[in-house]
Amino acid sequence: MVNSMVQWLSMAFIAVLHPFYVSVIDINHNTKENAVEISIRIFTPDLEQTLQKYSTTKIDIANPKDKVVLDKQISSYINQKLQIKINGQPAFINYIGHEIQMESVWIYAEIPKIAQLKKIDINCNLLYDYKDLQSNIFHVKSKDAEKSYKLDFPKTTTSFEF
Repeated sequence: MVNSMVQWLSMAFIAVLHPFYVSVIDINHNTKENAVEISIRIFTPDLEQTLQKYSTTKIDIANPKDKVVLDKQISSYINQKLQIKINGQPAFINYIGHEIQMESVWIYAEIPKIAQLKKIDINCNLLYDYKDLQSNIFHVKSKDAEKSYKLDFPKTTTSFEF
């Protein structure tokens, strides 16, 4: 018991000294809506600092000066850093919005008019321009199957077939 407590405290201490940089991207094929739904979870400070590189005004996601401008910045960044092909065809990601949940930003988007999802090709370098320790974890659901994959910097591509 004491040994496991010491191990846990050691791991917590190491985690503080060596933070991890990860985002989680959930992609779900909604057959009822004929759409691919995308949600992206990113730590708020990571996204703020990354967007700040492309802006001349201060980025504050929790208290934006202009929410419309912030949404445009997030949408533009996502569309630059995440490209998707569905069944071999390039797909445009429609940004829906974002919300803050504790220390994270959830970004929501969709790709409409997708009746079948047989294959999805992903090219992603989200936050690679922030830290070269970045990992992007994908969870893709289609046809009652779920597949996952982790992209670690500098790798940018993965594919899923259903």
